[in-house]
Amino acid sequence: MPSIRLADLAQQLDAELHGDGDIAIAGVASMQSAVAGQITFMVNPRYREQLADCQASAIVMTEADLPYARSAALIVKNPYLTYARMAQILDTTPKPAQNIAPAAVIDPSAKLGNNVAVGANAVIESGVVLGDDAIVGPGCFVGKNTRIGAGTRLWANVTVYHEVEIGEQCLVQSGTVIGSDGFGYANDRGNWVKIPQLGRVIIGDRVEIGACTTIDRGALDDTLIGNGVIIDNQCQIAHNVVIGDNTAVAGGVIMAGSLKIGRYCMIGGASVINGHMEICDKVTVTGMGMVMRPITEPGVYSSGIPLQPNKVWRKTAALVMNIDEMSKRLKAVERKVNQD
Repeated sequence: MPSIRLADLAQQLDAELHGDGDIAIAGVASMQSAVAGQITFMVNPRYREQLADCQASAIVMTEADLPYARSAALIVKNPYLTYARMAQILDTTPKPAQNIAPAAVIDPSAKLGNNVAVGANAVIESGVVLGDDAIVGPGCFVGKNTRIGAGTRLWANVTVYHEVEIGEQCLVQSGTVIGSDGFGYANDRGNWVKIPQLGRVIIGDRVEIGACTTIDRGALDDTLIGNGVIIDNQCQIAHNVVIGDNTAVAGGVIMAGSLKIGRYCMIGGASVINGHMEICDKVTVTGMGMVMRPITEPGVYSSGIPLQPNKVWRKTAALVMNIDEMSKRLKAVERKVNQD
């Protein structure tokens, strides 16, 4: 396993080094599981008591926590953010593919940049453009006239339909489908008539998409995913959805068609958001939120009902079922009081 000198790591992280800079660091671990040769991090003073038993060779911490250190330390303002960056430096995740596999099927008209890798049994159709250092994993399908930017990686069995555009330095996890048909139909006396989906999916730079997520192509206009967006596993992004830059979408979220979400939003897991409306910038929807109306003011919004003991929930549900009758009785009392 490759390692890095602690002094060199401190320099890359713009951290202040305390201790032996020649210590070799080969990995990152939690405070509880770290061993010699690994580095860990502490994000909260309440973990100070664990430092005595921590076996890591070095720890990332704030200056306020330095007096409690029992090993070499890197001093930073935001240990958690630094953890993310040093985990990238020490990342040992293999690439989805290396070189061009003999079993890959690549149309002669496709244009491949420098250092492109395509895994076994991947299919690259006509008119495709792959930027420099792009990686297409085994079993992927990239449809006609799709463009994938430099440094973007597709893990195994990703399906990208025709005319899709994916920006630079993106990451798409296995099983995801980009550019499939949106749910567009017209009803003819009880029979559903399919509406061909003629739009595209346009994805910006530095976007990450989790496993088994689907992003539908637009019906006429395009489905748009902004720069820096992160989308978790098993999400459904319907046709003509627009997601603004740097918005985060947690697992299991369902977005209906023609929804527009602003920048810097955070959508909690298992939320369901209605279509044909807009959510402004800097909105947080907590987990299991059901968003039925537009949101025009930044802030935190919730609607999911927290788990309760069954007996309590049954009483609550019974009250909810009787709200209409209770409302009528209350209005009757109010009318009587006003008459008196």
